[in-house]
Amino acid sequence: MKQRNARPSIRCAVYTRKSTEEGLEQEFNSLDAQRESAEAFIKSQAHEGWICLPEHYDDGGFTGGNMDRPALRRLIADIEAGKVDCVVVYKVDRLSRSLLDFSRMMEVFDRQNCAFVSVTQQFCTTHSMGRLTLNILLSFAQFEREIIGERTRDKIAAARRKGKWSGGTPILGYDVVASKLVVNEAEAQRVRAIFGLYLEHEGLLPVVQELGRRGWHNKQRTTKKGQQRGGKPFTKTSLHHLLTNVAYIGKVKHKTDTHDGEHAAILDAATWQKAQALLGRNGRSGGAMVRNQFGAILKSLVRCVPCDCAMTPAHSTRGTKRYRYYTCSNAQKRGWHTCPSKSVPAAELERFVVERIKGIGQDAALVRETLTQASRQADAQRQSLEAERRMSEKELAGWNQDLKRLLANLKPGDESGTARLADLQERIATSERRLHAIAEELESLDATAIDEAEASEALARFDGVWQALTFQEQGKLLRHLIQRIDYDGGRQRIALVFHPTGIGALAAQCRQLRVEAN
Repeated sequence: MKQRNARPSIRCAVYTRKSTEEGLEQEFNSLDAQRESAEAFIKSQAHEGWICLPEHYDDGGFTGGNMDRPALRRLIADIEAGKVDCVVVYKVDRLSRSLLDFSRMMEVFDRQNCAFVSVTQQFCTTHSMGRLTLNILLSFAQFEREIIGERTRDKIAAARRKGKWSGGTPILGYDVVASKLVVNEAEAQRVRAIFGLYLEHEGLLPVVQELGRRGWHNKQRTTKKGQQRGGKPFTKTSLHHLLTNVAYIGKVKHKTDTHDGEHAAILDAATWQKAQALLGRNGRSGGAMVRNQFGAILKSLVRCVPCDCAMTPAHSTRGTKRYRYYTCSNAQKRGWHTCPSKSVPAAELERFVVERIKGIGQDAALVRETLTQASRQADAQRQSLEAERRMSEKELAGWNQDLKRLLANLKPGDESGTARLADLQERIATSERRLHAIAEELESLDATAIDEAEASEALARFDGVWQALTFQEQGKLLRHLIQRIDYDGGRQRIALVFHPTGIGALAAQCRQLRVEAN
């Protein structure tokens, strides 16, 4: 007798989700109940070759309104790797409450021949009736999610109008007891002292430095899981948030409206108004330091090496004289003591950079070295762009094929198909725009490739070009020529990194000036 062929195994992955973390600490929670039901269903289909995979794909405390879920990402990765033949859920809204997101997932499922089964709703996507049922159920799931969102927003607005605390991160000076703000007297004294310091120093940064010296931090709290949150040192941003929080005068805010709160104020109205007036005045004038929008030709180029952050234009005035600087962003936020570079006089740094570029043009060896480094950068950038172009072209071809198949099978009134159509068209348009940009970048790399003689001439003519440019054009030329300027104040070092196409841009500027002169 002929032996019958063994039925192929169908590897089933169970996905579970719960929107909130409430109850997840229990020994047997909602996720366990969902998995138990799914495993029982898979066991009932053992005669069809169904087996349950041991991996757990559990998202506890994640909304179904988007795809930003760690377990879901692992599941999709395993499906694309060919490790899963069927996804089993307790209810369809456990996988997603968004019709568009679900359509994207179904594209992955279809491409990998992976089925989808809902235990309690008794349908399977391997046949057309199951797909129809799925689209209907998913439409209602998305509708329900949107209704819940509207109700939640309305509830928060109504609670705020009545002056109630409607949740969020607790603030320094208050504890949350039975969903209400209760004054923490020890912290309240610190809040009053912070307002007093700001009115005394009339600036955010001196207060941040003083709070750091005293060791005063933001509100520290313990979550339901026993984890510590907050308790971080003040920055200019967090201090500004504290100084502008209306809760300290017994108010609550919803969007642009302010209402009387149920909680007690810890600050008198007169002190609050003085602080707001000072903040407003400093906001208009910039206080001690503001961005210099006119005299900073190295804007967006200078970086602080020790802090690995940008150095932004700033200035201070003494009498009628203005002093310009490039200041470390970290030092501005956390105080001068946090950064060895702190700031550098703008005029000195700009003069050094310009003289450095002029000096390169007068030294043939430096020209050769600079050109070699630029060539290496250009080659690396070209290889990266070519690789990205190949990948984009492959993706674009696949999406165009998906679009053709979808258009061939699209039926009137098919909401899921229409959503997938819109998504595919958006992806194709984005990919085409990126391919066009890649082609332009590659063309620019080829167009600005120059030999050593042309590079020497361009750098030698830099001084003449520089003098002929307006202030705005000088800044633009430097941004074309230089990728970044690394400043290490502790070691007193400055390093210039040129763009791969920077010297070519300078040569083009020289050619343009020659044409204009003739």
